[in-house]
Amino acid sequence: MAAKAKSSSQPTGNFFAVVGSDDGMVREQALMLYNELTGGNDDGFTHETIDGTSDNSDSAYEICATTVQSLLTLPMFGGDKVVWLRNVNFLGDNVTGRSQRTEAGVESLRATLEKGIPQGVKFLLTAQGVDKRRGFWKFIEKSAEVQVHDRIDTSRDDWQDQVATLVTQRAAELGLDFEPDALAVFILLAGEQSQQIGNELEKLDLYLGPERRTITENDVNVLVPLSRAAVVFEIGKAIQTGNAARAIQLIDQQLGADESAIGIMRASIIGVVRNLYMAKLIVEKFKTPTGNYQAFAGALNRLPENDRAWLPQKKDGSGVNVFPIFLALPNAANFDIEGLQNVMEATLKADQALVTTGLDHRLILHRLIVEIASARKTPNRRPAVARR
Repeated sequence: MAAKAKSSSQPTGNFFAVVGSDDGMVREQALMLYNELTGGNDDGFTHETIDGTSDNSDSAYEICATTVQSLLTLPMFGGDKVVWLRNVNFLGDNVTGRSQRTEAGVESLRATLEKGIPQGVKFLLTAQGVDKRRGFWKFIEKSAEVQVHDRIDTSRDDWQDQVATLVTQRAAELGLDFEPDALAVFILLAGEQSQQIGNELEKLDLYLGPERRTITENDVNVLVPLSRAAVVFEIGKAIQTGNAARAIQLIDQQLGADESAIGIMRASIIGVVRNLYMAKLIVEKFKTPTGNYQAFAGALNRLPENDRAWLPQKKDGSGVNVFPIFLALPNAANFDIEGLQNVMEATLKADQALVTTGLDHRLILHRLIVEIASARKTPNRRPAVARR
């Protein structure tokens, strides 16, 4: 049944969009919103859900046409109606999205929405990829109630801070707490996807039961699968704790899996050495409190600008990238500043040797690991054992 529509260029409470690159969060929030709009009552007749996944430009055009028809048709038995166009994949910067046929379909949908959808009809659009340079996105921003859920960008220096905030918030909702080392391991194992984080936390919640609510590093290692990022972290952890044998074993495994020595150096060693040096220098120079993360972060961000300039900064300019340095504090205490300066120089020479010489890459990495372990002040160092 067709009905007249009212024209509007401002959000009217009947057009909703949930978009973003974090697939799990988009789906979760969209379902919650759909249940709210329908009152949790979907009898299969009143409301309509349209699959927005297209194989090509023709199917994208047909999806838009079906959506337009659904928006302009009132429910058979009267009452309010929710039309959910979900999992749209043709609004991004891809071959299908750039097709003239697709653009014609999208423009038809836009024209219908601009004229105004019928009274009593609500439209929910969800998409994981939207090209924000296009006119349709600008129309969505102006006309819909929009939620954007993008995944955390792991290329940013402060990604661990952002993930740590998300993880601790989600854990608190379940009544869970993390030991510091356990949180660091969890972040690198679970990654930045909110759905994966939620799944792993639910597993830990069930595993711990009602009696124990603090997550240990062992709990994380038992339940959360090992990933490439976790191997990178494990190498760094072995280096910091002086476990040269473990670091060499993991490096050899990575080299055996055709990982490049330069990649291992940049991902697993340089950052660890830099953070150890900075952590030690910060404690000695500024006498910052190290008992908890908030106190340490607050002290660094309150330093005069000149004193903060040499510290790693968040890319958004909001302050010092504190989290990696804070994690290095306990192990930095096992080095003296001169030893770490020597380690920094040795790391630079090893990196240059990997890039500019024909020396055996495996041997270069082994020697560097032994040098780092030898710089530790603790007497109970494990000996370095090279596996061949």
